[in-house]
Amino acid sequence: MLAPNFKAADFLAAMQALLPRGRVWPRDPDAVQTKVLSGLAPSYERQTARANYLLIDAFPTTTYELLPEWESTLGLPDPCAGTAPTIPARRAQVIARLTAMGGASIPQLTAFAASLGYTVTITQYTQARAGMLRAGQPVNGYDWNFAWKIAAPLNTVVRAVAGSMAAGDPLASWGNAVLECEFRAVMPAHTIPIFAYA
Repeated sequence: MLAPNFKAADFLAAMQALLPRGRVWPRDPDAVQTKVLSGLAPSYERQTARANYLLIDAFPTTTYELLPEWESTLGLPDPCAGTAPTIPARRAQVIARLTAMGGASIPQLTAFAASLGYTVTITQYTQARAGMLRAGQPVNGYDWNFAWKIAAPLNTVVRAVAGSMAAGDPLASWGNAVLECEFRAVMPAHTIPIFAYA
């Protein structure tokens, strides 16, 4: 439920209702006191609208003006997003960092990629062992115990959405630089990520 957005006329009526009664306190539209109060009322209308917008802007999924505050809290912006990321891309990074539960399981990493706006599949490899290897499978060495393959579309296209973009944002952006950079930041240090695009 949204907070009510009172208009200048509502504030004028409220201020006039607070005036004392009597002949020296007229409420006529052309009275000097009404004109003075009419001059103050738009300021209260703007203030109420800004306060109500703060309720929307305080959450990372809908933030715009407070986005730099969220980013500085989470150590963003970082080189992952490039030189001029869009507002939705910046929000996605904030949300991904806030909602990432940590860990290196395939479901957690897949969910992390989804929160960044990427659809991936992750394959974890293991070294070849006697009794587990079948004909035709690769003979992987010990280092393959630490390898992960992250398969994603060649280009993930993010299109502009009215109301969530800012002036100067591109109508579409694509690429997987954010995916690779963010994954390298959250993957355990001993693992080897292999990115495959199709």
